[in-house]
Amino acid sequence: MEAAPIKILIADDEPDIVEIISFHLIKAGFEVITARDGSEAIEKAKLYTPDCILLDIMMPKRTGFEVCEYLRSNKQFDKTLIVLLTALNDEASHIKGLELGGDDFVSKPISPKVLLSRISALFRRIQPTNSEGKSIHIKDLVIDPSQYKTTLNGVIHVLAKKEFELLYLLAAQSGRVFLRNEILSQVWGNDVIVGDRTIDVHIRKIRVKLGIECITTVKGVGYKFDY
Repeated sequence: MEAAPIKILIADDEPDIVEIISFHLIKAGFEVITARDGSEAIEKAKLYTPDCILLDIMMPKRTGFEVCEYLRSNKQFDKTLIVLLTALNDEASHIKGLELGGDDFVSKPISPKVLLSRISALFRRIQPTNSEGKSIHIKDLVIDPSQYKTTLNGVIHVLAKKEFELLYLLAAQSGRVFLRNEILSQVWGNDVIVGDRTIDVHIRKIRVKLGIECITTVKGVGYKFDY
């Protein structure tokens, strides 16, 4: 039996952009769903539970930021990748998107070749964790990669995909100091261009969501799991 195609939802209010992205994604073998504004994006996401959602930030009715925040608060989309499409290239917008649970950014004007590369890189990064990772048990903390589930004192804490992968990477070798470049390479991959602040944002979100200081900053070097 053939595996079902990967479903990608494109949410953008510019028909020309939707058309060209759809063409290249379908040609690459993806199943494509489209939405014209933020409200429709949420409805389509609920209906189809896509594997990946491409969200334009400046959409009518609900912005891409608002849609991203809504999706990340809903367990139905725990495993859904979110890529923000934006002409806003300032650092503040990127940090906000990451804090809301976005997995990556692609700048406009969009290069279909770059977009496909970034999407493929994101899916490659999640495969090892899903297929090979074992659950980690440290004191009252359980990190289960088969379900992307983090449990602390019996309470499930929902982490965005990259937050989970970062926590898993560090916890799998507790006490070891990971260099920043090493973290970027292993969690985001060499095909995805992100900065050092990306790691800082994700570390801060993990600490806040779990409510514990489980990751220690080694100044000028990197991070280690210490709980």
